[in-house]
Amino acid sequence: MLLVALTGGIGSGKSLAAEYFAELGAQVLDFDQLARDVIERGTEGFDEVLTRFGDEILSHGVIDRSKLAHIVFSDSDARLDLEAIVHPRIREEFDLIVGELDRGSILISQIPLLVESKNKYPFEFVIAVSAPEELRRARLLEGGMKDFQITKRFEAQSTDQAREAIADAVIHNTEDKDHLLRQVENLYEGNLYPMRFGKSGE
Repeated sequence: MLLVALTGGIGSGKSLAAEYFAELGAQVLDFDQLARDVIERGTEGFDEVLTRFGDEILSHGVIDRSKLAHIVFSDSDARLDLEAIVHPRIREEFDLIVGELDRGSILISQIPLLVESKNKYPFEFVIAVSAPEELRRARLLEGGMKDFQITKRFEAQSTDQAREAIADAVIHNTEDKDHLLRQVENLYEGNLYPMRFGKSGE
C-alpha cells in the first residue's frame, strides 16, 4: 500500500484533484468527512463537543457545522479545543480504514490540515495543491461563501508556502480543469503508480 497525502488550502481545488485521482484508480479518503463522522450524534465525540460548546451549536438535535464554525473561526482557543477532541479520533479512524484496505491500494488522503497536524501520519508521499489567494477567494465567493468567512478560514490555515515546504510534489491549480487533470495524471502515472507497482506495473 502507498499512503499519499493530498493537502491544500480552502479553495485550492484539492477536492477536484482527489476526484481525478479516484478516477485513475486510487482510493480516496476525505479527512473533512472523517471530522464530521467522529462527532455525529451518538458518538463520544458528539458528547464531548456538546459539553465544551453547549446546546447552542445544535439544530434539530445534531451539530450545526455552520454554528460551530462561527465559534471556532472566531476564537483560536475554541478551535484548539475542538481539534483536541476531533484529531485523535480522526487518527483512530484513519488507522482502522488503512487496516481494512487491500494491501495493493494507493490511498490518497485529502487532508487540508496536514501542516497543522505536524505530519503525525505515515505518509510516504505528499502532494500540495496551490493557487494564489485572490483566485481561491474568487472561487469561494462564487461558491456562496461570504468574504469575512473566507478571511477567517485563510487566517486559520497554513500558507501555500508552508504546505509546499513539506510536499514532494506541487500542483499549481491556476488554470482550467483540464490543466489540473493533466497534472494529476502526470503525478499518478509518473510518481505514484511506479512507487507502488514498479516501472513495469508489477
